Amino acid sequence: MHSNTVGTVTARPLALRTATAADLGEVLTLLAETADWLNGRGVRQWPAGGFPAARIAPLIETGDMYLVEGERGVVATIALDGNADPEFWQAEDLPGAALYVHKLSVARSCSGLGLGRALLDWAGLRVVAAGGRWLRLDCSKDNMRLQDYYRGQRFTHLRTVDLPHRASGALFQRPGGVRGGLGTALPFTDRRGLGGRRGPLVSSHDSSLAEHV
Repeated sequence: MHSNTVGTVTARPLALRTATAADLGEVLTLLAETADWLNGRGVRQWPAGGFPAARIAPLIETGDMYLVEGERGVVATIALDGNADPEFWQAEDLPGAALYVHKLSVARSCSGLGLGRALLDWAGLRVVAAGGRWLRLDCSKDNMRLQDYYRGQRFTHLRTVDLPHRASGALFQRPGGVRGGLGTALPFTDRRGLGGRRGPLVSSHDSSLAEHV
């Protein structure tokens, strides 16, 4: 994917920035669109109708939610933090050595343009900047197409944790700095920068994902 490919969708160059409280409504709308699309295809990882504001607002308040916007407004989101889900990631996984992807979502109007891949590549660079080792995520344990997508992005499937009360549970990781889009430039300007917060990575929860991002 090249930046001029995405440029056919929006006249204004795409830019990534940290979400603010004023963005909550747009973020919820995008996540709801993705959730309904997933549920319409039998993927139950995200609640039908999307997430309540109380679930997303804390990610914005802590500065862990990012968005990509262009002429059409918000076209993609990703949350990235050190919060390892304790039901999935164990002490032997060294959960503090990773950053975790949550709420990755791309507007259906931009599906297939590689924004999801680009956001994962950006997140991998953030891992390196934070002094971490791994970029990690969990996804639907029954969605083989989605799992194959992550394998195609050079993630390794570690294991699947099958808990009856969780639709998610397939655990993936790849080294920080490794990119799925080999030799391609990120199609957005990073207004947030790669520096971010320094210091030790931490750990706790939540999960990712749009089926074809």
